[in-house]
Amino acid sequence: MEGVFSTKSDVYSLGVLLLEVVTGIRRSSNSRTMGFPSLTVYIWNMWKEGNIEELPDLSIKSSCSPDEVLLCVHLALLCVQENPDDRPLMSFVVFVLENGSTTLPAPTRPAYFAWRSVEIEKIRSPISVLYNYRYRGAMNNSLKF
Repeated sequence: MEGVFSTKSDVYSLGVLLLEVVTGIRRSSNSRTMGFPSLTVYIWNMWKEGNIEELPDLSIKSSCSPDEVLLCVHLALLCVQENPDDRPLMSFVVFVLENGSTTLPAPTRPAYFAWRSVEIEKIRSPISVLYNYRYRGAMNNSLKF
């Protein structure tokens, strides 16, 4: 998103709020959530591993069915998808929360997903080479007398 606010920013924020309510974990409570860099990445990994039943906070377990929890997590993950165009409209989110739904699309990875260090290094290496070639090489050439 890079600082651009839109209706999709609001949808993203609602998705994070839904995840906070379901888990009882505040997004800003600490820098790492259960060993993951963020709440959304933690939930995404639990989703991919099929461990959604472990997510609900004790305060809602007795008042919500597992299907309601699954629906909220699924909907929240749709709201925090990396591509804003893939996020649902707020009207759709409200409709699903009010009426339930059994036909939600599969979510894609959340925005601000932490890449593994190997993937980051693949990106950094060509950038470092280009930087060294352009800037350090140019500086060295300009210092020759």
